[in-house]
Amino acid sequence: FRVYRSLRRADVVERVREPDITRPEGYRPTFRLLHDIPEDFALNQTLSPFALAAMDLVDPLAAGHALDVVSVIEATLENPRQVLIAQEKAARGRAIAEMKADGLEYDERMALLEEVTYPRPLAEVLEPAFAMYVRTNPWVAGEELKPKSVVRELLETADTFTDYVARYGLERSEGVLLRYLADAYRALRQVVPAEHRTEEIAEIVEWLGELVRGVDSTLLDEWEKLAHPEAAARAAIDAQEAREDETLRAVTGNAAAWRRLVRNAMYRLVELSSREDYAALAAAAGGDWTADTLADALDPLFVEQGDEAINTGANARGPALFSVLETSATAWQVRQVFDDYDGHHDWAIWATVDLPASDAADEVVLTVDRIGPIELGTAA
Repeated sequence: FRVYRSLRRADVVERVREPDITRPEGYRPTFRLLHDIPEDFALNQTLSPFALAAMDLVDPLAAGHALDVVSVIEATLENPRQVLIAQEKAARGRAIAEMKADGLEYDERMALLEEVTYPRPLAEVLEPAFAMYVRTNPWVAGEELKPKSVVRELLETADTFTDYVARYGLERSEGVLLRYLADAYRALRQVVPAEHRTEEIAEIVEWLGELVRGVDSTLLDEWEKLAHPEAAARAAIDAQEAREDETLRAVTGNAAAWRRLVRNAMYRLVELSSREDYAALAAAAGGDWTADTLADALDPLFVEQGDEAINTGANARGPALFSVLETSATAWQVRQVFDDYDGHHDWAIWATVDLPASDAADEVVLTVDRIGPIELGTAA
């Protein structure tokens, strides 16, 4: 009942009277929705009503809209403690290295280190909003908003599950991470209202579901059985039929999730290029690329625009700079444009994605064809 009242205050639902001649008063009280919401909408976390209300703080037209929607949802989920401890440890390690480079004394470093924590995107916006929300919804007064960045960081870094575990040394906490990602998938799928359910959000939901299912399908399968028993039974039959079909692809089978995986793999090349990590870039680029040939290819851009020539922010990750140029049954030709410092967007990476090899490896397998100015490359 308290959740219902909070939804009324947030203008998500309104109370109405429907004619009912079977009742002495001639009507029955009910309510109706004032917003379009997903067909399988559910308030599955205590703070889900706040997440729904807080979506008004996110600009649907902003470049980082999809990531901000993810951050709103993540702030309402339980903390994966081991993951956040690892994030904070890594953040403090980077901070200490920077402070030492700046020549700060030990006592100064220790004092400043107290302020360093794991990433908390939108905290400065969400926390005041939550304080106001609690005043009108006292039933959540005992709850705590928990801004964090796990799913968002996976999107920003384009890490796979394995990459992320290795990045933070989470080998003994894989289950904690996996369950958190499953909870995030469920909340993103069921809480985000229609006006914020953009194509990119839909792509993220598909990608996250495939990521969790690719590591351990049992979490999502069991949830689907509870939420939609009839659909789960049909899915079991479909899965059996699929196993009998040798032509069915694995990782490339879900179009939206597959496109997101390819985008992530291409963005990963951008991130490595921006850091001038040519050894790692050569390992990811495939083919005959070496650290030296990659340095030769990218040096003109850095000479022209400086050491920070390649941006890695929201615009760099956005769908506008990624394009699929050509597809066939066995390969995709793709291009990722650099969000360069001057904003010219005239440098790019072209690559060929091998679909059969990707299915065999259960991850994106690509070979970089070329890095350079767009006017000299293949047609878009």
